[in-house]
Amino acid sequence: MGIVTSQSFKNTITTYLGFGIGALNTLFLYTYFISDQYYGLVAFILSTANIMMPLMAFGVHNTIIKFYSTFKTKNSLNSFLTLMLFLPLLLIIPIGLIGCFTYEAIGELISQKNPIVKDYVWYIYVTAIAMAYFEVFFAWSKTQLQTVFGNFMKEVFHRVGVMLLLFAVYFQWINVDEFILGVIGVYILRMIIMKLYAYSVKFPVLKFYKIENIGAILKYSSLIIIAGSIATIILDIDSFMLGLYIPIEKVAYYGVAIYIATVIVVPSRSMQQILQPLTAQYLNDNNKVALKDLYVRSSQTLFVIGGFIFLIIVLNINQLYELIPEEFSGGLIVVFLVGVAKLYDCLMGCNNVVLFNSDYYRVVLLFGVLLTILTVFLNMLFIPMFGINGSAFATFLAISIYNTIKIYFVKKKFNMMPFTIDTGKVCVLIIVSIVLFYFWEFPFHPIVNIALKTMLVTLLYVLVILKLNVSEDISLVIKKYLRLK
Repeated sequence: MGIVTSQSFKNTITTYLGFGIGALNTLFLYTYFISDQYYGLVAFILSTANIMMPLMAFGVHNTIIKFYSTFKTKNSLNSFLTLMLFLPLLLIIPIGLIGCFTYEAIGELISQKNPIVKDYVWYIYVTAIAMAYFEVFFAWSKTQLQTVFGNFMKEVFHRVGVMLLLFAVYFQWINVDEFILGVIGVYILRMIIMKLYAYSVKFPVLKFYKIENIGAILKYSSLIIIAGSIATIILDIDSFMLGLYIPIEKVAYYGVAIYIATVIVVPSRSMQQILQPLTAQYLNDNNKVALKDLYVRSSQTLFVIGGFIFLIIVLNINQLYELIPEEFSGGLIVVFLVGVAKLYDCLMGCNNVVLFNSDYYRVVLLFGVLLTILTVFLNMLFIPMFGINGSAFATFLAISIYNTIKIYFVKKKFNMMPFTIDTGKVCVLIIVSIVLFYFWEFPFHPIVNIALKTMLVTLLYVLVILKLNVSEDISLVIKKYLRLK
């Protein structure tokens, strides 16, 4: 876990920096500098582009990770990487052509509830391409176990760019339409910079030699599109479907709540960057002992950290909502439901990486397709009834069912479980902390109240985690920074 801990720590720092900037954008700059309608429009464009991203990438960002370590000669490796560069175009070009001929129909379809969306359909397509090739180049650098710069670009760069654009709107240097165009430009620039970095790590040598296992590669890429789409759909279909059922400004309110809850999985997102190539390598080498150790320890580490963040958010959410416009404060239930779902994601450890890099990914895809249908159905059922809370409940159910299926499948096929007795201890600690602190509010300014409660919860949580020693890696890090023996 040495390289995992080292790069995960660096990635966590940069990811939290990005989320901190994103929080400033989401909670304050967006809410005060542009209208709710345009805020909802931006959220809709980016969510829809993110849903399209796995399709545009043709699964290449996963295929590179899975197959890279299987090539032993330079010619075969370079031919493989050449294929990976051009493969996404097989879908990008036809989708673009279809869009040209059916633009009006697509625009009418997705703008029935909110006509403003119709003029921005092409923005979704271009942004999806930029997101897709960014992931391809990021995966390119991951194969060299270089994740820190890519993670910085993934989590920090575009948020800084958006923040600068928001200030430009505030000072009236640009209008809102130019702002939206600028946001798309930031994603394109991010892709270009990631490309230059990936090439500096390993410069491409274009080779067109025959690849022996080309059939397996193309089959995996084709099927993993579904897997990537499933994971993305579960995360972003709610914002997309809300835009079809309710006024688009409410998508902005939902987006704020989702952003708050998403902070819980920051450590997981950071650790996954380095877990991906390592897990693929252990699977390719059939190193079951190392794989099981990675599975259990990643779950324990992420659950401890994610549980702490979950507590900080839930215990301070009422005070936090006092700091932003009142109309955005209707997302308390959303934060809690999605927060629990994200905490379950942390508990999964490297489960996703194991499945998507193993030979069993085909069966998991079947479950995923069924779950995607269930997710859409649940959103269609609950959004008209309960609005944004209904969408949050649908997301909670979908993620819980999907994660449970994947844990069971890994147990059955690999005889591994992420849970230990220490998992139960952390669960009890989280529940007890909520009971003790949720209704305890200080009579000061919300910022002071948040700081005081956070310090108390942190002190209790760290002391108990150290006492129980539920995660060896976490305990070592805490002792190192507290200079304890």
